[in-house]
Amino acid sequence: MINFDLLKKDLKNSSIESWSEFFVAATEKKLAEYTHGELKQWQTLIAQLPILSSEKIELINQVGIGSKAELEAQLNSGQISQFIEQLKQLHPWRKGPFDLYGIHIDTEWRSDWKWERIKNHIASLKNRTILDVGCGNGYHCWRMLGEEAKFVLGIDPSQKFLAQFSIIKKYLGQQPVHLLPLGIEDMPEAMGKNGFDTVFSMGVLYHRKSPINHLLELKNLIRPQGELVLETLIIEGDENQVLVPHDRYAQMRNVWFLPSTEALKRWMSRCGFKNIQVVDINQTSIKEQRTTDWMHFHSLKDYLDPNDNNLTIEGYPAPKRATLIATIN
Repeated sequence: MINFDLLKKDLKNSSIESWSEFFVAATEKKLAEYTHGELKQWQTLIAQLPILSSEKIELINQVGIGSKAELEAQLNSGQISQFIEQLKQLHPWRKGPFDLYGIHIDTEWRSDWKWERIKNHIASLKNRTILDVGCGNGYHCWRMLGEEAKFVLGIDPSQKFLAQFSIIKKYLGQQPVHLLPLGIEDMPEAMGKNGFDTVFSMGVLYHRKSPINHLLELKNLIRPQGELVLETLIIEGDENQVLVPHDRYAQMRNVWFLPSTEALKRWMSRCGFKNIQVVDINQTSIKEQRTTDWMHFHSLKDYLDPNDNNLTIEGYPAPKRATLIATIN
């Protein structure tokens, strides 16, 4: 599922080459700790997926591989139905969407909408070495490659996300994009001049019990003059306003701190970030996060007040997300 030889090869061409053995050892350690879950089953599933070929790859406006005509030229109708059922075995598909040989994987999140909102505000990714922290199944990693990044590393400890990523990588081929099942706590403590050019942390900060520690961890992964792209849940208010949910927030138990943008900017400044800018604020709609055939569990509409979509079911302000960009010296 993880091709370490290809990972090492791609790392040799990046600014983080010196960390190659660290990443391999950390990943092997993490995989050895997976004594539960369905990873082996999914490895078998991925190996059984049909071999398909196409020269059509689209990563600029979507994550798309091949066409329906190419699929029908290589598989019969029964095999196509089986292929779709194999893909659906990895339900729920949360981040996307993906277009796989005309098969539209309609994910819970319209992650493409988020990308369109922020991509014109970030520094050019061309020839940059990128880290996406908490990358899910790696959807945004592929979009980063579409912006001509030199090397993209996603980290996320979820076994299912790793399996979903591995399917897309199987059909996209030897691209310099990799996902490792690591948390940020598994990363080097300080990468210094051999750090990443750009680090993304989108939808992670509010899950951390210590947001300040998360900001410092992110900073330690960025090379001097590098850039942070941070997206998180926020609330309205001044620089002293922070919401700490009593128990659940939009039915999520693992939400800890929702600051105002002004409070978040102060946190980032105290952690040593410079040139801090709020580039986007957007209230999540039930069209952007919803139930689909590829994710048929409850979704956002089930977590909002049925009489007022501006409130969560617990009575807190409905999810609003801000994206901030900053640099370090």
